[in-house]
Amino acid sequence: MAFSPATACCNPSLPVAPRAPQRGSSARAQALLCAPSTSAFRGVLVRPPAAAAPAPRWRRAAASTGIVCGKVTKGSVPPNFTLKDQNGRPVSLNKFKGKPVVVYFYPADETPGCTKQACAFRDSYEKFKKAGAEVLGISGDDTASHKAFAQKYRLPFTLLSDEGNRVRKEWGVPGDLFGTLPGRQTYVLDKNGVVQYIYNNQFQPEKHIGETLKILQGL
Repeated sequence: MAFSPATACCNPSLPVAPRAPQRGSSARAQALLCAPSTSAFRGVLVRPPAAAAPAPRWRRAAASTGIVCGKVTKGSVPPNFTLKDQNGRPVSLNKFKGKPVVVYFYPADETPGCTKQACAFRDSYEKFKKAGAEVLGISGDDTASHKAFAQKYRLPFTLLSDEGNRVRKEWGVPGDLFGTLPGRQTYVLDKNGVVQYIYNNQFQPEKHIGETLKILQGL
């Protein structure tokens, strides 16, 4: 008896012959299912991910010291550092315990925005001194660059050389322009070394000074 395709699909009583498997497909599928240690990409061995490298000592001690791992945040105690100033002398952050400290990270000496920011800190330096605060500027430039920069613009505060940006990375200072430009970020630490304020503004560098002074005057 002749029937249409629609009749065959809608009538379960009519037998439908199963489709014959392609030659060799079953054997290949079974081989793949029975070999969990290899990938489907030409038998390349799939290895478990390598164990992560042990964290730096200051990160491992974070639970007992109050340090925030990987990123300094408000209310945290940042990791100490020792860097060379513009005169080649080592300066440690914990040297300033007992007084407020302004730590500002900037991209580079002699760039337009960084020069404006440094000169704005210079012009308000007496106000920072009146608040009892120290000002520390940090970038990846070497000590010779810092010395020339400080002399040219008569900067009365300390510039620190973070070559390799080790401290910048430890503090978790974010970059700008998809990470292609070192970030411009300012931290205000109280006399106990606790971060009370963080301000980030790459394209309005002078605002860092006004915002920072407001916080210092309220400590």
